[in-house]
Amino acid sequence: MFGSGRFTTDSAAEGLVAYLSTSPSPFHAVESTVRLLEEAGFVRLDEVDVWPTASGRYVTTRGGSLVAWSSEQVGEGAFTKASAEAVPGFRVVGAHTDSPNLRIKPRPDHERAGWQMLGVEPYGGLLLNSWLDRDLGLSGRVSVREADGSVGTRLFQCDEPLLRVSQLAIHLDRSTNDGLTLNKQAHMEPHWALSQVPTFAEWLADQVGVEPLDVLAWDAMTHDTQAPARTGLHHEFVAGARMDNLATSFAATTALLDAVENPADEPVIPLIVLFDHEEIGSMSERGAFSAYLPTVLERIVSTLGGSRDALHRSLARTVIASGDMAHATHPNYADRHEPAHHIAMNGGPVLKVNTNLRYATDAVGAAHFAAACRQAGVPMQEFVVRSDLPCGSTVGPMTAALSGATTVDFGAPTLSMHSIRELVGAADQAMYAAALAAFLAPRGA
Repeated sequence: MFGSGRFTTDSAAEGLVAYLSTSPSPFHAVESTVRLLEEAGFVRLDEVDVWPTASGRYVTTRGGSLVAWSSEQVGEGAFTKASAEAVPGFRVVGAHTDSPNLRIKPRPDHERAGWQMLGVEPYGGLLLNSWLDRDLGLSGRVSVREADGSVGTRLFQCDEPLLRVSQLAIHLDRSTNDGLTLNKQAHMEPHWALSQVPTFAEWLADQVGVEPLDVLAWDAMTHDTQAPARTGLHHEFVAGARMDNLATSFAATTALLDAVENPADEPVIPLIVLFDHEEIGSMSERGAFSAYLPTVLERIVSTLGGSRDALHRSLARTVIASGDMAHATHPNYADRHEPAHHIAMNGGPVLKVNTNLRYATDAVGAAHFAAACRQAGVPMQEFVVRSDLPCGSTVGPMTAALSGATTVDFGAPTLSMHSIRELVGAADQAMYAAALAAFLAPRGA
């Protein structure tokens, strides 16, 4: 499978570049994903509607989160049969759409030393220094009062270099190179003008085509305006913003598109779930710690004629792969990595293991992911954090706890994680998607 069709290095890397460019916010990432799925025949379902009982390809969204699946492979009446072996399970790939950034406060407008400033609040664990001296745009969604008095939401994306957080000159702080200390309140506010400017609400109203008084609220955030690009002497890398975790979101989407065209040997339902709010703990109505995925799984089984008992039997046969980016071994800080588990860029997908279950991987889940890599014909690497360093986490453990399904954590090698501009391997993106396609559509040896 690897090396052909949508899984070539060039097609995967260039597809990722295009996806990142249209996905500056979680809300835009969802719409970018929906467009790709709709081109392949997926039908968008609204949560408030009655869902169709016929098998098919479907996608549903909730803010910055998305679930997409195909029930074409399971056949009519699959969930009404008495035999436990006959009830299909789900094959799930999970990722997240949000990334660390600077988000606009509700009352952001103020002046300081003659500069027009915007108040921001850091979102997630961003590398603060990487946001200094960058040209920043704005994107997100706006709640507006429509002409009929109802409340609607509109997306906006402005890639113009509007904002900048300027660093203090070294002449005014000779100790900067000995260790830069940034205060999130005092030092991270961007400036965008000298002269009097419209309020942020007035500027936003113009962006979405309403009157300023009709702007009710916003989820607005900054993004780097430098475009993602192939880099390196041999163009073997992709550099850009939001690789963590849109690289996984794109790979999962590409994998699902392949899995519905090349289904598994046995009846399974391939499904991807892209959660918002992973970077801040996932505790929201659309995060991984919510009822979003369990509710959608239950509705899928129900619309296909299954009972709640059939749902739980299906979950017992379900395997979830939780995808988030993995730390490639840094050439300048190799001592910060576990010596026996160095991770090579362009070395293949990474199985992530932590005995304290910061990752959900156990031996059973690891075997499923290893089998997928073998089926796809790609190498698999194994990541373990140094025993004397804290380990990050993913949506994997909480998804496993809420579903009761076997879960495995994986990723793709990355440098500069949580920087405004991250780095991944071009060949890794093709191998990543190929492994996930094999996971969603497992086949016998």
